[in-house]
Amino acid sequence: MEQGRTTAGAAGAAGPSGAAGPSGAERAARHHGNRHGRSEQARQAVLEAADGLLVEKGFGGVTIEGIATRAGVAKQTIYRWWKTKTDILLDAFLQDAAEALTPPDHGDLALDLRSHLHQLALFLTRSDAGAVFRALIGHAQHDPAFAAVLRSGYLDEQRRRDRLPLERAVRRGQLPVGLDMAAEIDRLVGPIYHRVLVTAEPVDQSFTDGLVDDLLLRLADGATQPGQGPRPGARRTAHGASRTSASTGDGTCAVPG
Repeated sequence: MEQGRTTAGAAGAAGPSGAAGPSGAERAARHHGNRHGRSEQARQAVLEAADGLLVEKGFGGVTIEGIATRAGVAKQTIYRWWKTKTDILLDAFLQDAAEALTPPDHGDLALDLRSHLHQLALFLTRSDAGAVFRALIGHAQHDPAFAAVLRSGYLDEQRRRDRLPLERAVRRGQLPVGLDMAAEIDRLVGPIYHRVLVTAEPVDQSFTDGLVDDLLLRLADGATQPGQGPRPGARRTAHGASRTSASTGDGTCAVPG
């Protein structure tokens, strides 16, 4: 055995032509790179398997055994990364949300918000990730510890992403610096979550666009003196509020500086 190891080492040091072969460090790096690549592939397979099983069988039908079978990995592989099926589903959802729910930057507040809210509505109502989210919310009602993890892992991070269009508009001088970001985000995305999780009413683009129109109207009417009526040219939104053209051609809200 010792002789074989010495021979193998010599062969690694020099090939048949006498040229030096890869060093031990190079071989180790190559080995670890392959191992890490395989590990990442296995991890993604597990996340995708968990998503698929939940959509097909519901939360109660998802098991570690079923995930392992569909992903083509051993259960021990899964347990190296996650303790429960809920942990897997949460990781899958967080990854999907980070990829799908970062608002675009068109340089126009109205366009940014309309695009983002429409994408959020589609994500929550029509994607596999949305089904995972609804299942996780349901589970959180009975597991306070998991509810705290869900809030810190998704809700807090998503609120940071939701704020991006407003923060960019403030930097561009299109919104006042003292804007109550938290309150405005609640007004923008709160009705979407309410319909998705409570009433099951449609969350179509006309609804999400109306939420943006209402925000722009509030900002535009902020300078209206008490007792004054709507500005000339105001029209009614689907939500019953009168509005003016609160966004100009360059995306600037009609809010005095």
